[in-house]
Amino acid sequence: QVRLVESGGGSVQAGGSLRLSCTVSGYSYSRKCMGWFRQAPGKEREGVANIDTSVGTTYYVDSVKGRFTISQGSTKNTVNLQMNSLKPEDTAMYYCAAVPGGPCPRAAIGYVDWGQGTQVTVSS
Repeated sequence: QVRLVESGGGSVQAGGSLRLSCTVSGYSYSRKCMGWFRQAPGKEREGVANIDTSVGTTYYVDSVKGRFTISQGSTKNTVNLQMNSLKPEDTAMYYCAAVPGGPCPRAAIGYVDWGQGTQVTVSS
């Protein structure tokens, strides 16, 4: 059974940092994409970053380039999202997602497995 578990959300003031982690279990695929998405109230789910765990290629949405970094943990089943220089507009529920194979899709519809989400709140 596939399971994705996020951790690391919380509340921080503008300019601060948070580190999100996602661990996937039950995945037997040698190559997979893992992505971070976010959804604010009343808005569509937005792709923030993704990584091809075999090739190592990454993608970032323009609004987070230079501030967020996606990386693999000590195993290919863990992906981290380091978020620096946070802004109030980064406030959202952040979700981890995974899909076998590659290259990595950018849209949420391209992912098949999802975590429950972790809340990130940035105050001004």
